[in-house]
Amino acid sequence: MREPAFWHRPSSWKSRSLRPLAALYGAIAARRLRRNGFDAGIPVFCVGNYTLGGAGKTPAVLALAGHLRELGETPFVLSRGYGGKLRGPVMVDSTRHDAGAVGDEPLMMSAHVGVVVASDRVDGVALARSQRASVILMDDGFQNPTVAKDTSLVVIDSDRGLGNGEVFPAGPLRAPLLPQLERTDALVVVGVGIASKAIAEKVVAGGGQVFSAWLKPDAASLAQLEGKRILAFAGIGVSHRPPAGRRSNISAHRVGSAHRSPRSAHRFPAR
Repeated sequence: MREPAFWHRPSSWKSRSLRPLAALYGAIAARRLRRNGFDAGIPVFCVGNYTLGGAGKTPAVLALAGHLRELGETPFVLSRGYGGKLRGPVMVDSTRHDAGAVGDEPLMMSAHVGVVVASDRVDGVALARSQRASVILMDDGFQNPTVAKDTSLVVIDSDRGLGNGEVFPAGPLRAPLLPQLERTDALVVVGVGIASKAIAEKVVAGGGQVFSAWLKPDAASLAQLEGKRILAFAGIGVSHRPPAGRRSNISAHRVGSAHRSPRSAHRFPAR
């Protein structure tokens, strides 16, 4: 899905005309958020976002998995496998699965941490525990009440914030903001923009914590591109946002580039 441009512009006739549908969608989403979830029996950390689209959840999940392993834990990622055909529960195995089966993000993460794909998250928890998981990391699922969360971390893009602040389909919010804020234990602000400043202040006012993060390009990989002209492309998350490398070293004129922006989870043909 490619996000409508009006989601990230001031309120327009397009968003206003969709407000009745947004009110209905928001009421259902808010009611779902109030449900009690299944007790996994082990700690559950959820990494999600307030809006549809990418914000940096997957890098945050991988970073958390690394920290947890350093503490002696055995984390497993639980994902619904967006873009994949398998409903699960299934352990992602890069030797048997491709992105068409389990989704691109679960496949990528499986190179670093155990990943369970399950459309029914309760079944996914059971499979992860059978593999001796000591902690569950939910990649997305912040608005899904099926499994009770011990801690919810929300990732937000500092440049995009909440867009026009409207609930889907009038805007990018997955649910009304207030019930989402009430369930936010920590906010991870990615980048140095100011669009998320007001949200960060609300999280702090509600007793939550705010952390700053940056997407850091791999130095060795960038060194190989020194002085070359490249085509940067992304088919995942916010693909029309310039990649981190392009916004850092490329902007310093070390690398000349153009970029292309297919829709999120775009499947590139093999050539």
